Amino acid sequence: MPSRAALSLTATLTVAACVTEQGALTNRMDQATTGYLSRAARQPVRWQPWGPEAFALAARLDRPVLLVVGIDDCRPCAEMDRVWGDPSLASLVNALFVPVRVDRDERPDVARRYQSVVRTLAGLDGYPLTVFLTADGSAFFGGTTFPVDDPLTGRGLRQILPEAAREYRERRGAIERQAATAQELATGRAVATHGLVERSTVEAGVAGVRSALEEARSPGSSGRAALARGAEVLLGWFAETGDSGDLHLARATLAMVAAAPGDGDGEPHALVRAALVRALLRGWVVTGDSGLRRQTRDLVGALRDDLPAGGDEPVFTDGGAFVIGAALDASVALGDSATSRRARSALDSLLRRVYASDLGARHATVGSVRGLLQDQVQLAGACTAAFGATGDARYLAIARELAALMERDYGDPLGGYFDAAAADPAAPALAIRTKQVLDDALPGANAWAARVLSDLATATGDAAYRRRADATLEAVAGVAADGGLWAAAYFDAARAAVMARRR
Repeated sequence: MPSRAALSLTATLTVAACVTEQGALTNRMDQATTGYLSRAARQPVRWQPWGPEAFALAARLDRPVLLVVGIDDCRPCAEMDRVWGDPSLASLVNALFVPVRVDRDERPDVARRYQSVVRTLAGLDGYPLTVFLTADGSAFFGGTTFPVDDPLTGRGLRQILPEAAREYRERRGAIERQAATAQELATGRAVATHGLVERSTVEAGVAGVRSALEEARSPGSSGRAALARGAEVLLGWFAETGDSGDLHLARATLAMVAAAPGDGDGEPHALVRAALVRALLRGWVVTGDSGLRRQTRDLVGALRDDLPAGGDEPVFTDGGAFVIGAALDASVALGDSATSRRARSALDSLLRRVYASDLGARHATVGSVRGLLQDQVQLAGACTAAFGATGDARYLAIARELAALMERDYGDPLGGYFDAAAADPAAPALAIRTKQVLDDALPGANAWAARVLSDLATATGDAAYRRRADATLEAVAGVAADGGLWAAAYFDAARAAVMARRR
């Protein structure tokens, strides 16, 4: 039961909120376009959308920002929503912070940046993210889920919220130095460092992936998509070396991923199925095992239902294109004309809704979020897959346009590609553009860019694409080297690049 002093503090803060807000803080989630955001519209926390207005408000009120990043299908996120529904806790939030709510799928660039910071600050992964920011967007404290009251430590949100706000008021200089250090460390991992890409590079990377798969006891420890991608890497390496140990480990991993329900873990089922289809397909191709072919065929049947439709439901370009590309690649290998037709139809619909020549792809079929590198990369990949399935030159032309746009708007003269065409204008701390090297639910954008550029080199006979692919891999090699399982897509692309040089 709260103490009398705690009740007094809550009452005082509630009054302060009413006095100081003067209408500035109202819950604005009723204007949202995603399920995770809109379900917070009736919460007592006065959530603000991500943007410069929220940070300007924090500066004007001289308050820190409480940033919460979550996902629609995520059990811990739903549990934290019950926490934010507590009226007395909401009064603390509204009086002391500017609360900002972000959907990971709508703003994956924001989510990745602060996920890296939370990993740096607290050594934690997963969603939701709960992060305390200065008014310039730098994180000074954060984690994932927090209880309202923690009987073991005595430090639930009722204690943490006022403490963090007091530290922000009374120790501003120290807080800002701590936030700047965390920001530098987190973005330092995302600003890629160069390195050579040789067979020894791939061997070391595959060893890290192998070690992670050997230690994985359940998909919850790493994520189902990441494990499937790791198995795909081992299968590619098995084709090189014939090491039966890698084959057995990859097959055991795929069986574990396929058997896991994954309900409420925050990983979109469609993306997991697409990653699993790609890994099973490779397993069948390198072994000729009819059982793996059957598993691939059955899962492709389920993947057809995941293909983005052309209705009013929002579709995110990067995820939708990744699913389409996996369905197209599998349909060619399996001779599955029905899946090929449906995937091409889905791709044509997506292109009509998100793509414009010379402008590239928007991030979603609804909303105004500017297109990100991952959108361009995945859409280009889906188009090269469609060209491979049909020979239709229109798809190849779009893929080439997207590759040129990536170079123009996202390319770093030092190599590799930035996550966005421009720095995020929301806050000064976001002025440094970053490069996504490591995987999450989707492959790392720079790793997939190298793969797409290599595919374009094969499709067009233009060696310039392969040189750009190699330069991309070299530009981000330093970050990938320590990535382990989360660099699986990178090491798969590096393996293919090393093999291509030997041919």
